Amino acid sequence: MLIIGERINSTRKSIADAMERRDSGFIQNEAILQDEAGADYIDVNAGAFADHEENRLKWLMDTVQKATPKPLCLDSANPGIIKAVIPYAENPPMINSVSLEPRSLEIILPLVKQYQAKIIGLCQAEGKLAQTVEDKIRIAGKLAEEVTTAGIPLSDLYIDPLVFPLANDIHSAKATFTAITKIMEMLPGVHTTCGLTNVSFGLPGRKLINRTFLITAMASGLDAAILDPTDNLLFGSLKAALMVLGKDRFCMNYLAAFKKRRLV
Repeated sequence: MLIIGERINSTRKSIADAMERRDSGFIQNEAILQDEAGADYIDVNAGAFADHEENRLKWLMDTVQKATPKPLCLDSANPGIIKAVIPYAENPPMINSVSLEPRSLEIILPLVKQYQAKIIGLCQAEGKLAQTVEDKIRIAGKLAEEVTTAGIPLSDLYIDPLVFPLANDIHSAKATFTAITKIMEMLPGVHTTCGLTNVSFGLPGRKLINRTFLITAMASGLDAAILDPTDNLLFGSLKAALMVLGKDRFCMNYLAAFKKRRLV
């Protein structure tokens, strides 16, 4: 299970404030916490600073890379920003994200190949987010076609079937689970990922909902997630789920987490 640490995101007030102050110590502490908690990639997002996103993202990259050797997940909705900052990645990064929008494909896919990056592919086309199982599967298939045509192995593609608030549509999570299973069956070698927090938006007990969603998504085939690895309740649920699903040989990872007192 690949973990992308989500905490260094400018939509969080504490991160935005630290970026305004150029408080490298605060940002580096966030990176180290996630590294030590088991993140495989550290997501960096400066999208809240729309007019200065490129410079702020470069600063985040430089700051984080001085604190941890973990590769970065470059998170921007603007393909031009990704193109501008990716040369500053010290290790092959993950790009978050590409969609079927022509400009996105035209800019992002050559970067993936040039920099040997991993890529998150959103189930989005023609300005619309895929909500039905059928649309998620259809767009996932087209993303896979574009990636392979560009000479990129499917093993570098992480398809995000998208998660929507249960408060708006009680069947949205079920659609995502079904899509994950079908995508993994249809496209051998491809990965699936998602962000957890959207599913619980507008509801009380959000962390409980997020944990439950993660476990069910993993049972459906999800093999990567954008999450907070420092959340011990979430982390414990993840480790227990891997064990129950038969993906933790001799329960070694679960036992190691127990010894580190990471299980709650």
